[in-house]
Amino acid sequence: MGTEEETGKPEKEQFLINRKEYKKRYAEFFAKHQDDIMEIRNMPYDNEISWGSLLEKNVRENPDNLAVLFEDKRLTYKEFNELVNQYANYFISLGLKKGDVVEVIMKNRLEVLVVYTANAKIGAINSMINSEQKARTLIHSVTITPCKFMIVGEECWEAYNGIRSELDLPDTEKYFFIHDQGEIAVPEGFENLAELVKNSSKENPSTVADVHTMDPLAYIFTSGTTGMPKAAILLHFRTAVYGHYFGILGAEFEPSDIMYVCIPFFHGTALQTCWSAVMATGATVAVGRRFSTSRFWDEIKKYKATAFGYVGEICRYLMNQPAKPDDADNTVKKVIGNGLRPEIWVDFKKRFDIPKVVEFYGAVDGNAGLINLLNFDCTTGTTTATFAIVEYDIENETPIYNEKGFMKKVKVGEAGLLILKSEGAYKISGYTDKKKTESKIFRNVFKEGDMWFNTGDLMRDQGFKHAAFVDRLGDTFRWKGHNVSTTEVEELINTHDNVLLSTAYGVRIPNTDGRAGMAAIIPETTFDDFDLNGLLARFKENLPTYAIPLFLRFKSEFEITPTFKFKKMTLKEETFDLDKINDRLFVLLPGASEYTPLTKEIFEDIKADKVKF
Repeated sequence: MGTEEETGKPEKEQFLINRKEYKKRYAEFFAKHQDDIMEIRNMPYDNEISWGSLLEKNVRENPDNLAVLFEDKRLTYKEFNELVNQYANYFISLGLKKGDVVEVIMKNRLEVLVVYTANAKIGAINSMINSEQKARTLIHSVTITPCKFMIVGEECWEAYNGIRSELDLPDTEKYFFIHDQGEIAVPEGFENLAELVKNSSKENPSTVADVHTMDPLAYIFTSGTTGMPKAAILLHFRTAVYGHYFGILGAEFEPSDIMYVCIPFFHGTALQTCWSAVMATGATVAVGRRFSTSRFWDEIKKYKATAFGYVGEICRYLMNQPAKPDDADNTVKKVIGNGLRPEIWVDFKKRFDIPKVVEFYGAVDGNAGLINLLNFDCTTGTTTATFAIVEYDIENETPIYNEKGFMKKVKVGEAGLLILKSEGAYKISGYTDKKKTESKIFRNVFKEGDMWFNTGDLMRDQGFKHAAFVDRLGDTFRWKGHNVSTTEVEELINTHDNVLLSTAYGVRIPNTDGRAGMAAIIPETTFDDFDLNGLLARFKENLPTYAIPLFLRFKSEFEITPTFKFKKMTLKEETFDLDKINDRLFVLLPGASEYTPLTKEIFEDIKADKVKF
């Protein structure tokens, strides 16, 4: 990213870790968690620690503690384990064995946790299909992980039934259906799973002893922002280690803690972060069917949750709700997730009286992650894995190499590409497709023979092995010879009083090199009351000239992913094309002092290269 000379302003000192405060917090943390740290460092990686064994450990230690809350259902660890065992023992009676794949297509509810854990006890692999997928994307996800069993929830039947005739799954032996609201009958060719398991044994299956830490637990699908979704492999190891980091070291859960999770359970943040943190500490998970701003705090109150998980823009949606005098009157003391933006971080903690934010950085396809263990603001934290932040050429989409052919690390305060070393317990597990795995690997990075995972993300080195997220490489663009971070632009726009939400991106202008900045905005006010001049003044005061958006688009809503991230691809493709867009569009013409409505005449002049940017 740009240096001080390039940006025209100094680095943001508030994003650097203060030496004195770091030493103080680290000393306190290490004194409190020395034994926990040693336990995770000494954790053997090829043993019997697995998702199933973690559950059985909690049953032995806290059988009567609540394991799962869902709507009016309350299951203790003993009760949850017995229900899981009935499913597992039934599956075993049908011949399901270690290494077999089970497709799971369900939304958030108790049964998805039961099925997931039952398969885990056998050593079968859960293929956690994104329950929001439809048509060709759903066909792709189902067919790239051939399965022995297919399990479909009633709430997902319409989407599945829409592709059923196009599926060719010759190896699938059983098709199971699990009722939700009981509004439709069991479809032809499917069996009622909940009824079938009722007479099965509640005893722990012996198969748990044969499931090892480095065995696959699940396939979790990437978002598919660059092509179709890829099936990343989640190991039992991830849940054991992440549970330790997030539950014991990060959130410092006790068995009395209750964590509310409304993130989809086909997503890594719900599975390997939030629920793992609960399982590692014998705490309780309260399952929300879906995220709802209007119901969120009511459900927190209902479950008496002391923590919740977040991802994407969830925290911003909560902040955008009208402030209430009792916003801080809640039971939440800690939150775990990723995507809490720096510009709302401190205000979010203050408004809802949340002392601890366990922000993290990671990806389900990555080999390691970072976690904010010391409760600093505006950081993704640190990691025990070896990582480096290297200089990157945005325009040519390649790391920058020195004269010896090796990559160059950035200085503290600078941003670059984050890479994670593949070694030991942090060896890359990758995707089911080995060619796609290889495409994410850098070799001979700092010496001959080393191997590193390419995260595809720009991070800022904050010092003391801490880093802050800057931008996705696919979102950062280059204009007038400079790199522009969409995250930085969005942070500035979102602080404007008239803005509810925004997203920034680069668009191509005919006959012009690079990409010009464009921002789509959902206004807080009516458009007539929107202070366009004030927004432009804010841009000029805080951004270098090349980073100021040349185009503005006003919308009433954004398309979002199931994990509450804005879908930018369509916006990028539509650019400022009046033939495709009915929204209000504005342009900052060369030499102009204010934004001008983008008329058909101006649009045609830009296409004809009569307007030179």
